[in-house]
Amino acid sequence: MDSYIACHDCDLIHRINPLPAKGTAICIRCGAVLHKHKPNSLDRTLAFAFAGLILFILANSFPFLGLKIGAQVRQTALITGIEELYLQGMQVIAILVLLTTVLVPFTQLMCLFYILLPLKLDRLPKRLPWVLRFLQTIQPWGMVEVFMVGILVSVVKLAKMAKIIPGISLYSFLALIFILSAMTVSLDAHLIWQKWEKHR
Repeated sequence: MDSYIACHDCDLIHRINPLPAKGTAICIRCGAVLHKHKPNSLDRTLAFAFAGLILFILANSFPFLGLKIGAQVRQTALITGIEELYLQGMQVIAILVLLTTVLVPFTQLMCLFYILLPLKLDRLPKRLPWVLRFLQTIQPWGMVEVFMVGILVSVVKLAKMAKIIPGISLYSFLALIFILSAMTVSLDAHLIWQKWEKHR
């Protein structure tokens, strides 16, 4: 079924026929990429979402880092670090860290499950356009990689003062960064819009 798409660069409207495997649609006016065919997009994105949910649970359930000074070992979890920021008077930073490293990634995963599971069963989820637009709106706020860079800088500075003991949560969080990126790349929003037009 033919569908229409506007160029993200020049706003020219195009009619796009179903693309062949690994095909790409190019704007005839400015040459920008309109759409790329992504094989098995729904299956791959759903698999990444399941892996991401498992890693997200692990990242928030186990110690993130441990500091060993002499005979004393102090472990911290991701959520306790956010709590410490809040208690030390850095409420704005604590809220931003909570938003960008916990709430937004979790919301992204839940939105994808809400969209992809019914489509996988050949059903149309309610309010699909709104949920898909909301997902695309919050994606820039998922900045787990920025948080990880901050953690690595802190680890380098603390390494001279104490022995750093990485926890399961840290490794899970690192893996989650790659999974979230792969999930975003594999998602074919154009295909979802096509299914919505077909079933509505």
